[in-house]
Amino acid sequence: MNNSYNISLTKKAEKFIKKQNRDTQKRIIKAIIELPEGDVKKLKGMDEIYRLRVGDFRVLFEKNDKELMIIIVEIGNRGQIYK
Repeated sequence: MNNSYNISLTKKAEKFIKKQNRDTQKRIIKAIIELPEGDVKKLKGMDEIYRLRVGDFRVLFEKNDKELMIIIVEIGNRGQIYK
């Protein structure tokens, strides 16, 4: 698949990935690289915020189709991410 989106991560998202074990890091990074494909849904009540499901983790991101940009806003466990 040819991904033409530029992907950037916030410091908070980078920090979360670095705290995970090697296998989890690989799973999350692989899912992020494949964006906008994957188990993606638009969050209700939030403008232009989407979520990607990676097992028990959620990756929240903003997508700008005009500029082909994806900004990973936050990554977290399923239970805590939406608070």
